[in-house]
Amino acid sequence: MKNKGIIIFLLLIAAVIVGTIVIEYRSGRPGRSDGNPFALDIEAYKTVNPALINYAESKNLKVNLNSPTALKIFQDTIYVSGDNRILVISQSGTLYNEYIFSFQPVTFEVTAGGFYIAALDKLFKVDKSGEVLTEWEVADSTVHITALAVAGENLMVADAGNRKILRYNFDGDFIDAFDGKADEGALHGFIVPGPQFDLCINNDNELWVVNPGLHALENYSFEGKLRGHWSHSGVDPEGFSGCCNPGHIAFLGDGRFVTSEKGLVRIKTYRASGELDGVVAEPVKFTDNGQAPDIAADSKDNIYALDYDRKLIRIFVPLTKEGAISTVTDI
Repeated sequence: MKNKGIIIFLLLIAAVIVGTIVIEYRSGRPGRSDGNPFALDIEAYKTVNPALINYAESKNLKVNLNSPTALKIFQDTIYVSGDNRILVISQSGTLYNEYIFSFQPVTFEVTAGGFYIAALDKLFKVDKSGEVLTEWEVADSTVHITALAVAGENLMVADAGNRKILRYNFDGDFIDAFDGKADEGALHGFIVPGPQFDLCINNDNELWVVNPGLHALENYSFEGKLRGHWSHSGVDPEGFSGCCNPGHIAFLGDGRFVTSEKGLVRIKTYRASGELDGVVAEPVKFTDNGQAPDIAADSKDNIYALDYDRKLIRIFVPLTKEGAISTVTDI
C-alpha cells in the first residue's frame, strides 16, 4: 500500500508538470503571446527627420552583373566588379571598358597603372590592358580578403578571416600585419563577426579601419600603431546598429567620412571629428534587412552606392545641387 501511495503521488506531480507545460505552450503560440516587451520597433527608424538629410538621389545605373562585389571611383570614372569582370562606366552610364578575368574579383583598387585585385585568398597586380602581371597567395587557410587600399609604397589588405590588416609592397612581398590591439595584452583587437571588414585611406594619406564589432572607426599608421578612433552605437541616426557596422566607409574631399550599414540599411556622413554630419539615404530607400552598400565619392562630393540587393549603382548629390531621382540607365 505504501508503494502504491508513492506511485499515485508521483503520477499527480507528473500531471501537474505536463499541465503547466501545455498551458505555457498554448499561451506562447502566435496570436496568444503578449510579445517581447523589449523588442525594438525598427519601423520607427526607417525614416529620419528631413532636416538631417543632406543628399538627394539623382540617378540609378543598373549593372549587368549577376553578383556585383565592389565599387570604386577613380578620376571621376566608375569602376564596378562582379562575376569575373570589372566594368568601367561614365557618370552618365556609358560603358567605357570591360575587363574579363579567369578569377572572380571580391574587391579591387584602381591606380594610374592598372589594378590591384583580390579574390578570397589571392591578390593580383593587373595592368591597364587587363594583363595579370603578378599573382600571389595569402598563405593562410582561413584568409578572407574583404578590402584593399593603396598608399605610398603600401598595399593594405583587410583579412576578415584572421581579423588582421596585412601590408604588402607592390611586388607582392609581405611586409607585416597587425590585429588592432592598442597595447600588448589588450583584451580586444579587431572584432569581426562576419565578412564585413573595411578600410580606406583619406586625402591626407591616413589609414582608417572599421572595427565592426565595436561600431568604431580607427586610425592607424601603416605599421599598425593606433593613432585615433571614434565610435557610435545605437539605432538612432547618430549610431551604428546591429552586431557589426558600419559595413563600408569612404571619404569626401574635405575629410568627412561616408558610412553605410547593413540590416537597418542607411548611408550617412560624419565630420572628421566623428560627429554626425547628415543622412545621405535613409533606410526606407533600401531593402529590409539588406546588405551594406559599397560606397565611393567623386571630386564633387557626389556619393555612389552599390546596392547589392537591387543590383544598382545609386548616385546621390549634395542638396545644394539639383537632383530628384529621374532616370534608371541599363549598362
